[in-house]
Amino acid sequence: MATFITEECINCGACEPECPNTAIYAGGAQYELNGQMFDALSNDLYYIVPEKCTECVGHFNQEQCAAVCPVDCCVPDPNRPETEDQLFAKAKVIHPEKSYAPLSAENSRFRK
Repeated sequence: MATFITEECINCGACEPECPNTAIYAGGAQYELNGQMFDALSNDLYYIVPEKCTECVGHFNQEQCAAVCPVDCCVPDPNRPETEDQLFAKAKVIHPEKSYAPLSAENSRFRK
């Protein structure tokens, strides 16, 4: 599942720099995907672009946005279920220059 930011967001911005996929944007900010710019998904709150969110699989053992969020508003989106394999494949597409270690408890929340 992609992670999403709920309406409890206080717009502190703590999550944005923590995302290894640059999937988090301030409300009203356009986002980039595959070299194209798109309108903001939210005008008022920080938001996560689902196509760029890998739940940090391949990078960390938990979602970094959720780890730093002071109000716990970065949560899994039940409307976008994805498996560990799907998320890992997405990470490899987003970062083709990166060499990934095999999935383990260190780089996937699914292995905890």
